[in-house]
Amino acid sequence: MERKPHITLSSLDLERIEALLEKTSGGFPGRDALEAELDRADVLDPKDMPPHVVTMNSTVRFTILEGSKTNTLTLVYPRDMDGSADKVSIFAPVGIALLGLSVGDEFKMPSPTGQVTVHVDEITFQPESAGELHR
Repeated sequence: MERKPHITLSSLDLERIEALLEKTSGGFPGRDALEAELDRADVLDPKDMPPHVVTMNSTVRFTILEGSKTNTLTLVYPRDMDGSADKVSIFAPVGIALLGLSVGDEFKMPSPTGQVTVHVDEITFQPESAGELHR
């Protein structure tokens, strides 16, 4: 079994995601995976969050290694999804996978053609680094 990369969450993100899960009746694809990620994460105060970690509302550039396709997405809460192609919900498989990762991490995720390997290239915006500690 492949080992998952280490993940770190801010205490604010953890509290908000757990509250959102409590309010969400029923399941959604990936709920168990999201809960498992929350359970295994190291948790830090937002002011202590390293700038190279993907947090909620971070904008992340990553590459799908099979085919070298680069994407840039902002990880958002479902209420902030507005149909734009540059946002991904924390409830989506790629959102769940990105949360808490660091620049340089790689992970495998399912795709329509099988599994792909995703490499986190850069965090172009992170709220905590921008001083937004109580967003």
